[in-house]
Amino acid sequence: MNIYVKLFGIFSKIGMFTIGGGYAMVPLIEDEIVNKRNWIAKEDFLDLLAISQSVPGVFAVNISIFVGYKLRGVRGSLATTLGAVLPSFVIILAIAMFFDNFKDNQIVERIFKGIRPAVVALIAAPTFSMAQSARLNKYNMWIPIVSALLIWGLGFSPIWIIILAGAGGYIWGRIKKRSLR
Repeated sequence: MNIYVKLFGIFSKIGMFTIGGGYAMVPLIEDEIVNKRNWIAKEDFLDLLAISQSVPGVFAVNISIFVGYKLRGVRGSLATTLGAVLPSFVIILAIAMFFDNFKDNQIVERIFKGIRPAVVALIAAPTFSMAQSARLNKYNMWIPIVSALLIWGLGFSPIWIIILAGAGGYIWGRIKKRSLR
């Protein structure tokens, strides 16, 4: 089978059955690309995740582009991106066409309320996986906690948190490098 068709199929399946957006796709992409097929090393996948979160745009599209590009260049990124986006586009288009018919339906409302906990779990799973890979421990666990509290509780811009974390990491690296001399 053509590799581009295979990439399109894998990402179409992920895009079609993932509810909750890009972060809910992460464990499925990791399972297919890293674990089952060994196309990308786990460390490289984590790097692609970090880059995908750092660039502007929709996370699901970003991760699809970077994984496809890592595997097969521009054509690979087109196949993976179309695969991830097309099912959602078609489903949303169909829902929009018939939304007036069932927007007040209690059964539909209950279904969506039932899906919410699963979406939270799908988003939480890669968060814990990334925390383990980032070697979080009792000495540095405060960094993401304080960052989240500053963003959520005090309304700080995530951009400032990223800038401060980058500057802090740079300064810490310089201090650590000097202490090793």
